[in-house]
Amino acid sequence: MSLPHAILTALLEKPSSGLELTRRFDKSIGYFWSATHQQIYRELGRLEEAGLIRALPSEGPVRGQKKEYEVLPDGGAELARWVDESQDPKPMRDALLLRIRAAAVVGPQRLGPELRRHLELHRAQLATYEAIEAKDFPPGRDTAPDRLRRLVLHGGIALESFWLSWLEEALGEVEDLSGVQDPGEVQDPSGAEGLAPPEGGGA
Repeated sequence: MSLPHAILTALLEKPSSGLELTRRFDKSIGYFWSATHQQIYRELGRLEEAGLIRALPSEGPVRGQKKEYEVLPDGGAELARWVDESQDPKPMRDALLLRIRAAAVVGPQRLGPELRRHLELHRAQLATYEAIEAKDFPPGRDTAPDRLRRLVLHGGIALESFWLSWLEEALGEVEDLSGVQDPGEVQDPSGAEGLAPPEGGGA
């Protein structure tokens, strides 16, 4: 997903000023596509220059008033084109997974506190998503837009549930290994573990 298309999506849902848009990102789209306020304002200018959005006419004095933007027909067509195009899944890049892989060669003794911290962060995020579902999608809201928005939220809930399950497994493994592993058993980073000099050879 790209930031221009995220902004087009948000503005088609509701014309907004730059400030309102950044607040909406913080509370919804930002959960799965983050952007700084500066990035959003910069992209608004680019979309306006490209003729995909426009600032709504002001009813009062322009000075000090926030500009509200709406999507133009070309912007709607661009968003529809992007929705229809083919995109491959992105490879996962997660530093925590890489750190656990590194612990296989240097030892896992210091990973426990970090895994517990991640566990609490994912528990809090799951609670946030569940609260959003209870507030924004009560029984009876079954329009097509609501069903698709809820589907995105369910993706977030499923991901957080996965991370909780995996982190509990990882924490159990790390705590078990930290208690019993002999530092001498850590694999040689050179990959030469288990290699011995030939009989009669070596110094």
